[in-house]
This record gives sequence, structure tokens and C-alpha cells, in this order.
Amino acid sequence: MTISKLLVANRGEIAARVLRTAKARGLETAVLRHASEQEGPAHVIADEVVTIDGPTPVAAYLDIPQIVEVAKRIGADAVHPGYGFLSENAGFVAALEKAGVTFVGPTSDVIDLMGDKVRARAFVEERGFPVAPSAIEDDGPATFIERARAVGYPLLIKPSAGGGGKGMRVVRADAALEAEIEAARREGKRYFGDGRLFVERYIERPRHIEVQVMGDGKGNVVHFWERECSIQRRFQKIIEETPSPALSPEQRLDICETAAGIARAVNYRGAGTVEFICAQDGTFYFLEMNTRLQVEHPVTEMVTGFDLVAEQLRIATGEGLSAAQADIPQTGHSIELRICAEDATADFRPSIGNILLLDEPRGEGVRVDSGILDGGKVTTDFDPMLSKLIVHGSDRAQAIARARHAVQNYVILGVTTNTGYLDAILAHPDFASGDVSTGFLAEQADALTAPGENVDDLLMAVAALSDERLVAEVMQISDMHRKMGGWRN
Repeated sequence: MTISKLLVANRGEIAARVLRTAKARGLETAVLRHASEQEGPAHVIADEVVTIDGPTPVAAYLDIPQIVEVAKRIGADAVHPGYGFLSENAGFVAALEKAGVTFVGPTSDVIDLMGDKVRARAFVEERGFPVAPSAIEDDGPATFIERARAVGYPLLIKPSAGGGGKGMRVVRADAALEAEIEAARREGKRYFGDGRLFVERYIERPRHIEVQVMGDGKGNVVHFWERECSIQRRFQKIIEETPSPALSPEQRLDICETAAGIARAVNYRGAGTVEFICAQDGTFYFLEMNTRLQVEHPVTEMVTGFDLVAEQLRIATGEGLSAAQADIPQTGHSIELRICAEDATADFRPSIGNILLLDEPRGEGVRVDSGILDGGKVTTDFDPMLSKLIVHGSDRAQAIARARHAVQNYVILGVTTNTGYLDAILAHPDFASGDVSTGFLAEQADALTAPGENVDDLLMAVAALSDERLVAEVMQISDMHRKMGGWRN
């Protein structure tokens, strides 16, 4: 099977990132763009930009018939979904399969199975992999509440079809259980069109560890080691790193081999991530599997030296895996920061506006995957993440130092960003020691958002005053005032 033209059915930084690898492999490329969308790096890189329509920009990117029709019309023989949007939609994959277009990812059957948290959990448990004590509503809706109580408190309620933390509830007292179940059910229906739930024992001060896997769809699977994703705000990751500072070499090997075993059991094809919740004593339980490339995949690329998108494209063409497990190293340490347009001092309110000046950090071990251009516009149409700042060091201490220096020198003038907040996290002694959990940001909320010297504003002022283009525009005398001549009041 050959791929000559690739359509990237996504936008922003991930579209640009996929396009760079596709073009390096000599492929003709195309990318989507909604009519109201500002030009971004992906539109500059792609050979062809195809306009899509919809009542909202997000609706257009979720329009399966339209995107399949675009792929056929422009002669694309493969589609890369990136992450988000239709990347884990089994119906989209089935529609592409029917149209004779290759999907760069797993089969529709695998996405359907692993995308349902309840079915995926049952599949994993039946094959002897570790799962946390739980109760599943589908096993007996009439007895669900009583079975949930029997699991024991604290409990974590989750929508069966959920993701991104939506609908999740922690329940510590029996008096709140029924009300929280109903609230989670409403959110599940609103966000996913599916109100089914399950509950599992909530692990106190857990760590979130995920493992990058890659399979060829023929039974061969390798892992690309683990990532620590415990720095989360409202169940959304904002800092990721590898290796995890919490794992011993033996624990690391155990969790990575477990993830690879789960992928083999489902005969996985392409890039995927198996996620685990880890208790303080090192015990870990299967959480879910994301059947796509993750936002945080660059940290894995930094420590292994592999281009994961290139691996995806190899597998999609039937070339198979490029390396055996023994040939995949884990060298040094890498950290990723998600740069978002939001105000950390105002409950992370999204920020919008025009990007007046963009000055991205550079230097040894620094990488920026960006979805914005100087002069672009930030709106509320899409997720507030603007870019990803990734650093690599010889060890964790050097990676933290490089991350701090880079984020302090990341200037985006025109919108408020979370760079100061990210720097405060990196500077916290508990982060430096690796003593964190998924509740770290909530526990340290006051300290991390405390008012003080606004480094962001100082950096922006320095950048603005050193930018000749901006200074010239600001200092230019308007026609109205120039025509006033020497008049004085």
C-alpha cells in the first residue's frame, strides 16, 4: 500500500506537526480550514488548503460526510486525524474505509472497543491486567447505586463514553452519592450523548502514568516508554514529562510491558497510549486507552529520537515497525508545557485578541510546536492551547532549568497566557523533588496564583520596546495630528 497524498483532518499545532513529517517523507499534503479561521502555520506548510463549512468551526471539523467527500475530491489516499475532533471516532474510520481511503490509525473495530471505557475495562480485566475495584452501570442498572456503595469510598464517577475530565466526580460521603451520579449522568448526555456511568475506587494522591505504544496490526507491538502526566488542572494535563520521577527501573519496565501486552491483546495498529492510575505504593491500575497520537507525544520523541508520526505513516503503508524493543532508548529527560490563552489569576478565564508580537524561545534542547502566527487572532472558537513548549536535558534538573528559562522568554503580546503560572509550577519545591499527584495544582492553588511581580508583563514590555516594527507603528504620528502643524493649547 502506498500513500502519495495525505489529508490532515485537523488544525493548529498538531496539523502543522504532522504536515512537516509528511512533507519530509515526500508526500503531497492538504489540510482543512474553516472559512472564519485565521491563517496558521499548517496553512503555510501544506501544499493545498481546503475550505470546509459548518454552522460553527468545530462543527465543520466534526462533519464526517464533508471531510470524506473532501478526501475523495482532492485525491487524498490517506487521512491523518491528529488528536481531538474525529481522531477516535469509529464512524469516521468506517466511512473512510468504505470510501477506500486509508486512515492513519487503528481500525474502526479497535477504536469502537477501546473508546468505550466500560467495554475496554472489561476487555482488559478479562485478560488478567490490573484494574481498580469498580461497579459498572450496564451490569445491572437497578442495583448500580448499591454496587457503587459496595466498592467503598472515596469513589470516582465517570461517564462510560467520556474523556477530558468531563462528567467526572469524586464522592467521599454516601450522602452525596445519588446527587453526584445524576450530575455526572447529565454531563455525560450533554457532552457525549451517552449518560451511562461507571464508578471505581478513587486512589488518594494518585499519579497519572501513560505509556506510548505502537503496533503494526499483525500482532507486533513495542512501547516507547512512559510519560508522567500528573500535573493536571480539572483533569486536564498541562505539564508532561518523561521519564517519570516516581518509577524505579523495575516499576518502569513492569508498567510499560503491561501496556504493550494490552495493545497486543487487541492487535493494535498505529500509535496509541495506555493510561494508568498509580497509587503511592507503586500499585497501578488500567485507566483507559487513547487510540490516537497524544498532545504530549513530543517528550517521547525527545528522549527516544524517534519521529512518532513517521512511525504512524510507515505502519499505514504496511511497512511495519521500524525498530525492535531493544532498539528504543530512553535518553535524558524531557518536559512539555502547554501554552494556553487564559488568565490563571481569574480562574483561568479564556483570553482572546490579536497577536501583536510573537517571540518564541530558542536554544539547545528547546522545541516549540506552535499553532499560531505573528499577527494572528485568538478566538473562543477552539481550545485555548496555542502551542507546546518542549525541552530536553541530560537529566531532570537540567530539563527543569531549560524549561524555566524558555517559558520566561516566551513572549506573546496581545493575549494573556499561562506562562507565568507554568513557571510557578516549575519553581515549586514539590515539583522539583517530584513529589506530586493529580491533585497537586488544586492543593497549591493559592501559592501558584498568588499576586506578585508580573514577569509576563515585564517580558512583553522588553520585547515590545526591542521590536522595531511595533515601536515604529506606535510612535507614528497620525494624519489628523500631523495636519495640526505647530498649534498648541
